[in-house]
Amino acid sequence: MNGSNRRVFMLQVAAGGSALLAATAQAQAPALVNEKDPTAVALGYTADATKVDTKKYPKYAAGQKCGNCQLYTGKAGDPAGGCGIFPGKLVSANAWCSAYVKKA
Repeated sequence: MNGSNRRVFMLQVAAGGSALLAATAQAQAPALVNEKDPTAVALGYTADATKVDTKKYPKYAAGQKCGNCQLYTGKAGDPAGGCGIFPGKLVSANAWCSAYVKKA
């Protein structure tokens, strides 16, 4: 292998390694709660709080969403964060479920 081929090979290996690291990091990030998850269904989890079925969940009030719930552990302004109800998963900050408790 001459010097030019070796450089090309090393660049290809480095590029492939970077892509693999990025894919691995992305694969390890917690997933968003799926509305069809059994716990989500039981709690009426809705990824978009403005679409909550108010006949089925009369406790819902406009403005309630995971981002301002006491159980939400994400930072203010984050699009998603953790929740004590769904360990190991993320909830959308704009979602809602019947376990909602207004943040103090």
